Order: sequence, then C-alpha cells, then structure tokens
Amino acid sequence: MDLNKDKPGTAPTRRRYVTTRRLDRIFVELANIYRFNARFFKEVWFPPYEFREIIKQCYEIGVRSLPLISLTGFIIGIVFTNQSRPSLADFGATSLLPALISVAIIRAIGPLVTALIAAGRVGSAIGAELGSMRVTEQIDAMEVSATNPFKFLVVSRVLASTLMIPALTMFTTLVSLLGGYLNVHQNELTSLSVFFYQVFDAITFLDIIASSVKSVIFGFTIGMVGCYKGYNSSKGTEGVGKAANSSVVTAMFLIFIEELLIMQVINAIRAF
Repeated sequence: MDLNKDKPGTAPTRRRYVTTRRLDRIFVELANIYRFNARFFKEVWFPPYEFREIIKQCYEIGVRSLPLISLTGFIIGIVFTNQSRPSLADFGATSLLPALISVAIIRAIGPLVTALIAAGRVGSAIGAELGSMRVTEQIDAMEVSATNPFKFLVVSRVLASTLMIPALTMFTTLVSLLGGYLNVHQNELTSLSVFFYQVFDAITFLDIIASSVKSVIFGFTIGMVGCYKGYNSSKGTEGVGKAANSSVVTAMFLIFIEELLIMQVINAIRAF
C-alpha cells in the first residue's frame, strides 16, 4: 500500500523548488559544469601523466582529420576567391584579391571552419566513446581497479584537442591559401611568390596571434564539451546518441559565441 498517495478529497502534494523546476535544473547543470571544469584544471597538473594516451588521442584527432580538413580548406579557398572576384572587378581592384583572401581566411574563416568541422567529427566521437563506456560501466570498472578514469579519459582528450586544433587550423589556412592561389593564377596569371608576398603584406602579427588564441580556445571547448556530455551520459544506448548529438550542437553554439567575443576584444586591441 502506497502511503504517499494522495487521499481522495485532499489537495495533491507538490514538490517544492528553489525557483522553478526548469531554473533549478539549469542551475544544477551549471554547477555540474563548473565542478567538471574545476576538476580538469586540478587533475591536469598532478601525476600520473598519461603521455601515451595523449599521443594516441592527438593522432586520432589530428592525423585522422587531415583528409577532411584538406578537402574542405581547399574548396573554401577556391569558392571564396570565385565569390570575391566579381565584386572587386566592378571597381577594377582584382589585384587586391590575394590581400582580401589572406585577411578573411587567417582572421576568421580558417579557425572557424576548422573548429566547426572538428566539432562535428571529434566532438561527436568523444561524446559517443565516453558515453558508451559510461553505459557499459567501463568507467565504473576503472574506478574500482584504482585507475583514475577522469585523468585517463577526460584530461588526455581535452589536452589533445587543445593542442591539435591549432595545428589543424594552420594546415587549413595553408590549404585554403593554396586553393585561392590556384584560382588567382588561373585567371590573373599571378606567380606564387607575388601572391604570397601580397598575402603576408596584408596581415599583421596580431592577426596570427588572434587566430592562434581562437584555435586554442575552440579546441579546449570541443574537447571539454565532448568529454562532459559523454562522461555524464545515462539511459543506455539512447543516452549515447544524445551525448554525441548534444556534444556537436553545444560545441558549435559555444564556438560561435566565443568567436563573437574574441572578435570584439581583438578589434578593441587593434583600435587601441
């Protein structure tokens, strides 16, 4: 007999919340995210250091992403050059095309496109992998066997993504510039030396630093979001799918917000 069941003729009991049910869930989720990030910054400084696992994850995140990154960057360089030429041709300024390509790709397109592709490929893979390990109780088994699963699974993947996304960004930028050069050379017969002279003449040291900083932040965001969603997944195979999907969506959403905020800071520094 259920003693907690409401009796006929009496008002049903209601669960009390601090604010509302939805707001309470949001605050609890924010608290969990804070604890997860704080644990990462605590664990990353103390041994044991999982160098072998970090190198393995660098290979999975970096090397295995090169074919997709190369194709995407090359196509972006060609498409952006084709789209920009008619506008510059109206003013007789097609000679400025290499400078326009360099500014657009190095400042914004290169880091952003690389991060979005990595969020789709790397973020979903990390979320699904850790989610399946949580569902099959492999993480619990690691805790029982006196192994620190957080350091082995989370710290290694976040460090790997933080290190490899900047490297992939530089590679994507280079491939995009090569694609733009081929398009420019086909139409204007510009030599390689002249093209890259105009490319590097149009950018500053601040542009390179800003692109690198953005790539590091994007890489950390992708790794942390994927690990958080996968490490805390539940509800069987359904939870694994939700972890992979929410890793991609959340990472992309945060990347756009970070791009906006970093752009405002860089523009303020450039104006100063």
